[in-house]
Amino acid sequence: MKNILKLNKISPVINTVFNDNYTLGDDIVNPDGILVRSFNMSEYAVGENLVAIARAGAGVNNIPIDEMAKKGIVVFNTPGANANAVKELVLCGMLLASRDIIGGNKWVNSLTENVAKATEKGKSAFAGHEIFGKTLGVVGLGAIGRLVANACVKLGMNVIGYDPYLNENMKSMLDEHVNTVSLEELMAQSDIITLHVPFTDSTKNMINADVIDTMKSGVIILNMARGALVNTDDVKKAINEGKVHKYVVDFPDENVLNTEGIIVIPHLGASTEEAEDNCAVMAGKELIEYIENGNIINSVNYPCISKERTDGKVRTCILFNSEDKDNVEKLDGDKAVAVRGNYGYAIIDADEKIDFPNALKIRTL
Repeated sequence: MKNILKLNKISPVINTVFNDNYTLGDDIVNPDGILVRSFNMSEYAVGENLVAIARAGAGVNNIPIDEMAKKGIVVFNTPGANANAVKELVLCGMLLASRDIIGGNKWVNSLTENVAKATEKGKSAFAGHEIFGKTLGVVGLGAIGRLVANACVKLGMNVIGYDPYLNENMKSMLDEHVNTVSLEELMAQSDIITLHVPFTDSTKNMINADVIDTMKSGVIILNMARGALVNTDDVKKAINEGKVHKYVVDFPDENVLNTEGIIVIPHLGASTEEAEDNCAVMAGKELIEYIENGNIINSVNYPCISKERTDGKVRTCILFNSEDKDNVEKLDGDKAVAVRGNYGYAIIDADEKIDFPNALKIRTL
């Protein structure tokens, strides 16, 4: 029996993923696997049974992934499971920023008499502009970014994109009318800019005063990725100067609330029933595949390896420091071995159990 701990409330559909060989609960001590959403695991005490953590979502800022890697614990995420939900919120944010729907709604609800007449007289104060024919710049063409790009082509927009990691497979999933450009070209040419990149040291404050200076006047900036990608003070200054028309952000903090020109959404990007179901199912299946077969799918701290079982053989799974790769390669058996950064992983099917003293964690399945 394997025990799976839920550190957050997870969609009830998760109960259909695990069979009777698993116990799933929110009060399990020393679990074999963990399901998590937003719980901050920076000070979480890891038990000796723990082999994997699955984040029901894409971002893993709440999990100390390198510390887990040192302990031989694989961390998974669920890229793409909530992509459609975020895409739809981006489209909503784009329309809210282009047409002053929020301001118009507040104003019309304040009217007390002769509403129809007053509306016709005052509605021009809330006139906006259409997105048709405008240039949209998509920064990051991964699972979410490419859905946004493709949808906006169909809405009649001129779509350009930037992604330094774009490969041929990713490019093949883009509408043929999406043109890829440099980041500098995207910033200079776009009427609307939407961010779809992870938060790292290199992307922190990627939208700042210097970058804003290169943008068109009246630009709209959409941030449904991570709040820290944008220097809020610089954006507020640009709004006051008329350089930025609207900033739409899905990550509230004190610095963006009640500010003219900023539309704040209460972190709803992945908060749809469908997205939560998709993330739960994907995270659960990742845990099961790793616990039962040793296959790693969508890990953020170890190489992703999947290997079909060899009939009649014993499967050994070894997590190791990358400098031990040559020694792992010398072990007997039919194997798949890969290294990612400082850490490596091997799946070996052999006639008998394999021992490797230097392993960060070793399992026989």
